[in-house]
Amino acid sequence: MRTLKNAIARNRIAHAYVLVGPRGTGKTSTARIFAKALNCTDGPRVDFSLDDPAVQAIAEGTHLGVIEIDGASNNGVDQVRDLRDTARYMPAQGKFKIYIIDEVHMLSTAAFNALLKTLEEPPAHVKFVFATTDVQKVPATILSRCQRFDLKPIPPELIVERLATIAREEKIKVDAPALASIARLADGGLRDAQSILDQMISFCGSEVTEPDVLDVYGLVSAERVAELCGAVAAGDHKKLIAIVDDCDAGGRDLVRLLADVQALVRSALIDAIAQGGKSEKLRPGIPLTTEQITRMLDALREGEGNVRFGLAEKVNFEVTLLKAVEASRARAIDSLIRELAAIAGETADAGEKKKG
Repeated sequence: MRTLKNAIARNRIAHAYVLVGPRGTGKTSTARIFAKALNCTDGPRVDFSLDDPAVQAIAEGTHLGVIEIDGASNNGVDQVRDLRDTARYMPAQGKFKIYIIDEVHMLSTAAFNALLKTLEEPPAHVKFVFATTDVQKVPATILSRCQRFDLKPIPPELIVERLATIAREEKIKVDAPALASIARLADGGLRDAQSILDQMISFCGSEVTEPDVLDVYGLVSAERVAELCGAVAAGDHKKLIAIVDDCDAGGRDLVRLLADVQALVRSALIDAIAQGGKSEKLRPGIPLTTEQITRMLDALREGEGNVRFGLAEKVNFEVTLLKAVEASRARAIDSLIRELAAIAGETADAGEKKKG
């Protein structure tokens, strides 16, 4: 990150940082890289060498100046008091004593209160790096004393690129559609994507194809998702039901399918905005307005809870899609009023001209 690099280069290193983001987006990895930059030989420095013994010790978890703590299993006030007591002493190795606390939101209220004292008056040699997937549970008094960095989900193309590199190194043949399906399934988490790839290698051996991924995880191919969205856009009820029947008979995950449909409809909405108010992305030859796509997306999102938690998953999914079709056909009352007012105005103007 540019901010962390500049902080190290200009020797303006804060005493506490909090890294926020979904799982598998690199929070703990970023914390370890930052620790390497701070405690490398002749550090702090951005351009540290991977061959540096201190850097290697941090990577192996044996560096005495970098302490990693799991907030989920060390969330009591006693553990934090021990941390506070040992933080006073100079590091046995390296320039700083760096505490990396993962899942910091799991700490108890008493533990947060005990930690607050150290954050208010931190020793110069102590640095804290917190990582959390649920920043809302971290007290504001803690956050106000930290520099916050939000890590976003990793774009699918970067996940595909990384997975392709891993496959080459492992001498595993994975076709491009399979990589794309794994990236779609991972929802922006690289760690999840790597776990899925590892499981697919265990299942398939030296060659992984898209049908393998779809079968194991109950996914629907991107082409089938596009076909279903096209049926919704065209209002083709018969084809819509046929596709859902086929997916359900094949053991596909309908909750995941709904999420994929929502993602494609959202991309059509963005396209409609970019194109000046209309898009044919869902179905070529059938332009849908921004209003129509927005109402369609609203209907899909409203039905998400019923599909996910309802007893009749397939029925709820079909009803949600049919409601999306009807929503896209409906017209907002305010837009109708505007159109009627415009027509009335034009009629009045034509009447005045005729009288004149």
